[in-house]
Amino acid sequence: MLKQLGAAFGAALIVAGATMANAAGTISGAGATFPAPVYAKWAEMYKAQSGVSLNYQAIGSGGGIKQINASTVDFGASDKPLKPDDLAAGGLAMFPTVIGGVVPVMNLPGVKPGAIKLTGPQIADIYRGVIKKWNDPLLAKTNPGMTLPALPITVVHRSDGSGTTFLFTTYLTMKAAHWASDVGANDAVSWPTGLGGKGNDGVAAFVKQTPGAIGYVEYAYAKQNGMTYAQLQNKAGKFVSPTAENFAAAAAGAKWASAPGFYLLLLDQAAPNAWPITGATFILVHTKQAKPADGREVLAFFDWAYKNGDAAAGQLDYVPLPPAVKDLIRKSWSKIVGPDGKPIYR
Repeated sequence: MLKQLGAAFGAALIVAGATMANAAGTISGAGATFPAPVYAKWAEMYKAQSGVSLNYQAIGSGGGIKQINASTVDFGASDKPLKPDDLAAGGLAMFPTVIGGVVPVMNLPGVKPGAIKLTGPQIADIYRGVIKKWNDPLLAKTNPGMTLPALPITVVHRSDGSGTTFLFTTYLTMKAAHWASDVGANDAVSWPTGLGGKGNDGVAAFVKQTPGAIGYVEYAYAKQNGMTYAQLQNKAGKFVSPTAENFAAAAAGAKWASAPGFYLLLLDQAAPNAWPITGATFILVHTKQAKPADGREVLAFFDWAYKNGDAAAGQLDYVPLPPAVKDLIRKSWSKIVGPDGKPIYR
């Protein structure tokens, strides 16, 4: 199934060349693997309607930030939002596209998806190497009546700079003091233990081939590959499953209008059904466009996606943005200008 998922991306997104230079009728982007499934679908739909192709490299959020800062792509993509000062320093504008969830996935023979329950502190202790086996008494405590396998735990994490890692480690920092002091939160951290996989698909592949493994991926990767996932205890104390409804519950209270530069985290929200590791994914573009026609085409693509892409996003278990938030984003595009100082997209 991982091969099928990769093939689907390849069919919808043109493989990028070394310089990722624009071709006629092509816009270029690079970055987060978290939204790659929905960007692939949108690209397929958009090309069918407009003839314009999306050339997108899912290389991780860290790579996307580097590429847009180097101006080698028309847009960067990151699940780690940049703070307003960082946006200003890079001459960048940022806006969200969809909302999704980061999900712990395991390779536990005989254990059905959603059967095992985990807490944030437990995941932190697994990723610190403190909890080493699946039948550890600490895990048994939150899974009464369940026979946990006596398998050693193999930790799998991202090897590349990743917004998915940023969301995951920020959540662990919020839930576990030892994690906050010993490891911390970033798009790349010094992992205490485990194997590294590149991209969401690399982590998923390692988990699928390693009995006893645990990793973290965006939910679309878990769903499309039939992976075993955990229920997580949320801030309300309830064990919840990763679903679009529960991602939406986490996003329901998001105050985008008062978020400078659209910088907003949706982790560990208080709503009763909120999935605790929920996050938006973001697009980065230069506020001053040296090639305004290319920048205009990028904004046209995402404007089209806001108008026409919600159903496709929902089918992949992403949560579309509310109409009012899309209107806020469109208004923010007035600050993206060409060499003449005029907005490139109206």
